[in-house]
Amino acid sequence: MARFYCPLPLVAGQVVDLPPTAARHVQVLRMQPGHTLTLFNGEGGEFSAEVQHMGRSDVRVVVGEHRAVECEAVCQVHLAVGMPANERMDWLVEKATELGVRRITPLMTERSVIRLTGERAEKKQAHWQAVAASASEQCGRNRVPVIDMPERLDAWLMRQTAQADVVHGVLSLNASTQPLNALRDGAAASSKSWVLLNGPEGGLTDAEDAAARAKGFVALSLGERVLRAETAALGALALLTLA
Repeated sequence: MARFYCPLPLVAGQVVDLPPTAARHVQVLRMQPGHTLTLFNGEGGEFSAEVQHMGRSDVRVVVGEHRAVECEAVCQVHLAVGMPANERMDWLVEKATELGVRRITPLMTERSVIRLTGERAEKKQAHWQAVAASASEQCGRNRVPVIDMPERLDAWLMRQTAQADVVHGVLSLNASTQPLNALRDGAAASSKSWVLLNGPEGGLTDAEDAAARAKGFVALSLGERVLRAETAALGALALLTLA
């Protein structure tokens, strides 16, 4: 059944106009009054709904019963990532959403190609948030990960504090790293929350890597091969959320 993100308060029996993005998708699918669909608003579970009215630009539905179904990953991962160039950030957001990420913070580092501030940053953040919503619709998630505004790595690191129940890790090219899966299965096995930092193409600089370690981030590796920035981020995420 077609699923749509509807970030509105939803109650069984309520009649609502779908938000523009969801309305366009319903029209593209050529749904008609009487057709059924699924709505979720990111607050947990999902609702059945029936199309009541199809206009040229508006779609009205009657909200049905609430179903308390969830498919969230047990491990909650906040991914802080040096933004890859071109359109690969779109792809990263989409796939990270499918893998169960809870939050993504796009970072500007010394080796970052993309620099975003002001209105450009706001537009990109809104675009990536929409990508996450669309990916949640497709993969069956009922909660949409938060995509933060892009910011500088040094400013983000300054706000990071050690927490007893949260593992902080940085994917590192430094020689003194430990395998991510070993940490996951060892001392951190009981931890359900991770903050995972990954650099852009070329990785973090030595100074950035050292700054992360100084804030309590454990240096981690994924093996002997050097992976592309977005491949490393998604590989690490998969090890945590699909384990």
